[in-house]
Amino acid sequence: MFYTLLKKKGGRPLLNTKKKAIEAAKIANSKKAKDTLILELKNLSTFTDYFVICSGESSIQVKTIAEAIEEKFSKNKIFLLGREGLSSARWVLLDYGDVVIHIFNEESRAYYELEKFWLDAPRISIKD
Repeated sequence: MFYTLLKKKGGRPLLNTKKKAIEAAKIANSKKAKDTLILELKNLSTFTDYFVICSGESSIQVKTIAEAIEEKFSKNKIFLLGREGLSSARWVLLDYGDVVIHIFNEESRAYYELEKFWLDAPRISIKD
């Protein structure tokens, strides 16, 4: 699996992939994201290890969540590979390679029901 560049201490990454997903979920929740969940896709997907999925109540909140995650990760030398949807803020996708973050407005999340495509994916507790 492709791993993004991480700040290293003694040759080891400061955040492993699971912790990175949990950190993204916690940042989203700090911005009042709704229905945040983490799906482990390691054994189900070849393109990522984790999805973080959450919702915002408005386009402003969706943008705020995305920008908060990007800012915090950037400060920790976790580099974004791609971003989609920030201008319309209906569905923002942040691609960190091993973690892909989906931030929906409530209407788009209900329409696409992304988590239903991955019913067999284990759910990871944000408290881990």
